[in-house]
Amino acid sequence: MFKEFKNFIMTGNVLDLAVAVILAGAVGLVVSGFVTDIMMPIVGHFTGGMDFAELKYVLSPAVVDAEGTVTTAENAVMYGKWINALINLVIVGFVLFMIIKAYNKTKKPKEEVPAEPAGPTQEELLAEIRDLLKK
Repeated sequence: MFKEFKNFIMTGNVLDLAVAVILAGAVGLVVSGFVTDIMMPIVGHFTGGMDFAELKYVLSPAVVDAEGTVTTAENAVMYGKWINALINLVIVGFVLFMIIKAYNKTKKPKEEVPAEPAGPTQEELLAEIRDLLKK
């Protein structure tokens, strides 16, 4: 059983999948850092320094007692975080599009294999039969 497991693990597909998962995690961290640390400050600059994460619609405000401690937390729809997620999705999609586009440019174009000439056409076959019948 151990030998079968070893053969399974050492096949190319499993190793390729393991490498792909590890690289996907690393690329995910790089892209997430790019979006969070580089692109979102730029977006915030062009929106007048607005931080979308702070946008919300308060359904019920927080209840604070006389000592200043919150007895009931605020209930709010945090639509700003959703806007951030949408902007993040668009930026990540664009970055991945650019990565794939650059990768596709590095690949060699496949040479088209010339199509083998098809057999004789129907007219040629009929002409050949005609000629044979004349003989």
